[in-house]
Amino acid sequence: MTPEELAALHARCFTVPRPFTALEFADLLAGPTVFLCTIQDGFALGRAVAGEAELVTIAVDPDARRAGRGRALLETFAAEARRREAQAVFLEVDEANAAAIALYQQDGFARIGTRPRYYKHPNGELSNAVVMRRAL
Repeated sequence: MTPEELAALHARCFTVPRPFTALEFADLLAGPTVFLCTIQDGFALGRAVAGEAELVTIAVDPDARRAGRGRALLETFAAEARRREAQAVFLEVDEANAAAIALYQQDGFARIGTRPRYYKHPNGELSNAVVMRRAL
């Protein structure tokens, strides 16, 4: 997927915190530790450094959800993180995103912390980020 395609799909999936732009995706992808996993209707982008991986963002087209694509992306991401010698994956998710939290928990992620008032919603309200970790 091109940075423009990534940005278009990301915009269909996220308003909070805000969708990444094509330029932001291009900048991220230029990093030596960054990797992109893609499947039909979705992608996961992350980085692996010093034995740890971070899932920066994951997106599945809203019209293709509830069909196992998110789970498939997490499996693909974990396999690539292991290939890059990561021993654990970390992520942050809006505490209001119950569907994503449930998916991550089903995939073996556990809550390890909270970042207070981390995400800003379009109405100005702030919500916490849940920090999660999964061993590989």
